[in-house]
Amino acid sequence: MLTILGFAMIATFLVLIMLKKMSPIAALVLIPALFCVFVGKGAKLGDYVLDGVTSLAPTAAMLMFAIVYFGVMIDVGLFDPVVRAILKFCKADPLRIVVGTAVLAAIVSLDGDGSTTFMITVSAMYPLYKRLKMSLVVMTGVAAMANGVMNTLPWGGPTARAATALKLDASDIFVPMIPALATGLVFVLALSYVLGRRERKRLGVLTLDEALVEEKETETVLVGAGSGSGVGSGTGKSLARTGGSGSGTDAELHEEEDEGFQGLDPHRATLRPRLYWFNALLTVTLLTAMIMEWLPIPVLFLLGAALALTVNFPHMPDQKARIAAHAENVLNVSGMVFAAAVFTGVLQGTGMVDHMAKWLVENIPDGMGPHMAFVTGILSIPLTYFMSNDGFYFGILPVLAEAGQAHGVSSLEIARASLIAQPLHMSSPLVPAVYVLVGMAKVEFGDHTRFVVKWAVLTSLVILGAGILYGII
Repeated sequence: MLTILGFAMIATFLVLIMLKKMSPIAALVLIPALFCVFVGKGAKLGDYVLDGVTSLAPTAAMLMFAIVYFGVMIDVGLFDPVVRAILKFCKADPLRIVVGTAVLAAIVSLDGDGSTTFMITVSAMYPLYKRLKMSLVVMTGVAAMANGVMNTLPWGGPTARAATALKLDASDIFVPMIPALATGLVFVLALSYVLGRRERKRLGVLTLDEALVEEKETETVLVGAGSGSGVGSGTGKSLARTGGSGSGTDAELHEEEDEGFQGLDPHRATLRPRLYWFNALLTVTLLTAMIMEWLPIPVLFLLGAALALTVNFPHMPDQKARIAAHAENVLNVSGMVFAAAVFTGVLQGTGMVDHMAKWLVENIPDGMGPHMAFVTGILSIPLTYFMSNDGFYFGILPVLAEAGQAHGVSSLEIARASLIAQPLHMSSPLVPAVYVLVGMAKVEFGDHTRFVVKWAVLTSLVILGAGILYGII
């Protein structure tokens, strides 16, 4: 019964948010509360929620101060050189913009933090997508998949969890997987090319239109770059759609190349060019401390945000303005995290997640025993979507590894196979970072889910297939 109710609760949640019948926050709170009553444990709902909140509170704190820290770094211009390079490559071509989104997300993902990746990627690319009337779910989908592939880095989380759960060396799991993961990243880039061609075909060729130069409004950068909440490109020009090969003159195209489309206003008042190297050193030190685990990550971001604000904006009104500029994102994300705590608290507290996992493992056919690595890869796709990484790697993976060992399949192969579903996992409603992505991009979570799931599953299967082909899994 708990197995059926668990699957029913997850299905109800997904259907309601995809059909936009409920907001994600309301669905994350009300649906598990209702099912908790169905299970007959309504009297313990408070305990389950508090347990969930307690387990996710460090994550919420980390995200809150990470948003402030990296928001300030974006404000002061730390990432402008990378953004300018990507935007110079993108120009006004939808195909290049989508590919550039994937490249930027993959590069920034090297720090191992999904929230950071999405903040920087959306800050840079959002004004371009809005100005060119491109699909924002393409941006969120491509960014999530690129980040998902890169999330398998040893300091990204899943690899470390798998190593800890199975008592293995993280490098023994990750290094042999590099060819398969590289194949997955190439597939994401190829997919972004296809999606970009689709956008180019839908919109036509885009050029600067001098006839509409009187339009003065510019897109607002959501992370607060510039005065107040920031501004996008300050070129004072609009974009016109033209068919065929384009009708822009050489002068227009030359001007477009010179001025480009600035995702971040190059003249915003918050820039601190004299402090560039200090901010770069501070960020490198912060990321090094995260990787080396000198302090808990929430503490590191708390200290980093306080130091970044103090040095870059020594006057109190300026500090308050920066905090206010990022307050909306902080509130949206932290609210989602604590709402998700209700969902995970009920799933785990009632025992539904344990019964679901046991049911899946028990229903693996005996003939699949020698192929447990493949089975683990397939099962990881739905399980890491419907569960947290902690729940999957510490609760399910040891059971799968034990079943594999009984049929002569090594724990290393099981661990490697467990990593393949991260492109989908990064869009799970239980991953706090995805709410940073859709919130900043002003995309409905249901719209993002409908778009990304099929492509993310395909990406995961490509990684699994490459792992099998290369003899890694």
